[in-house]
Amino acid sequence: MAESDKVFAGSIPKFYDTLMVPLIFEAYAADMAARVAASLPGAVLETAAGSGVVTRALAPRLGADARYVATDLNQPMLDYAATRQGSDSRIEWRQADALDLPFEDASFDVVCCQFGAMFFPDRVAGYAEARRVLRAGGRFVFNVWDRIEENAFADDVTNAVAAVFPHDPPRFLARTPHGYHDIARIREDLNRAGFTGIEIETREEVSRAASAREVATAYCQGTPLRNEIETRDASLLQFATDRATQAIASHRGEGPVAGKIQAHVIVATR
Repeated sequence: MAESDKVFAGSIPKFYDTLMVPLIFEAYAADMAARVAASLPGAVLETAAGSGVVTRALAPRLGADARYVATDLNQPMLDYAATRQGSDSRIEWRQADALDLPFEDASFDVVCCQFGAMFFPDRVAGYAEARRVLRAGGRFVFNVWDRIEENAFADDVTNAVAAVFPHDPPRFLARTPHGYHDIARIREDLNRAGFTGIEIETREEVSRAASAREVATAYCQGTPLRNEIETRDASLLQFATDRATQAIASHRGEGPVAGKIQAHVIVATR
């Protein structure tokens, strides 16, 4: 993973939340919120909370006395998430590294993480930290994207932007968000971290947007793919977005567009 893969700053948080979240994250956030709330947890830790899509879906499902700590490595994303949430005294917003959590052992009933594990530089260490802060019988609920070929828009954008930079194609989407999809490897990493009860479900959804332009803008300007494009040639950001728009329109149509998305949902019990 390149260092720029972890940078969600500048205008990225706003583009991410207004475009990427409804495009690909909301359906999985609703699923995760339902899974976490099902056990009526009294204390929940969310890592890699991003712009807060899971937080917004989960908080209304928790009890009035529940403790909810939402963390992220990127302070700009966390700041944006807090502004979107509104007032809720149960929620504590805290900058934290999922690989080095500032919490005591056995502090939470559930640890949840939506599409963050792919960004962990050491996933076994991250999983071990989640296990450490879980109480006996607690659950670690997280999801990761399946391979990029199973995610239509991400694949379209990656191929289109690669054509703009043929000698040094940006590979953020394939390398990081869609780079950790092997179920056997995920299970092995969890086992190495000490988890034994592991359930993995592959879940397909449909991504929808008002236009191909909206999808292209979301991926090219609302994710760290933007950092890769601008590092190569900042003047080509709009051109790359245009090329991605054309590619999506050629595959999915000119008006409202839809494409397959697919992810693995994992529940590991301590």
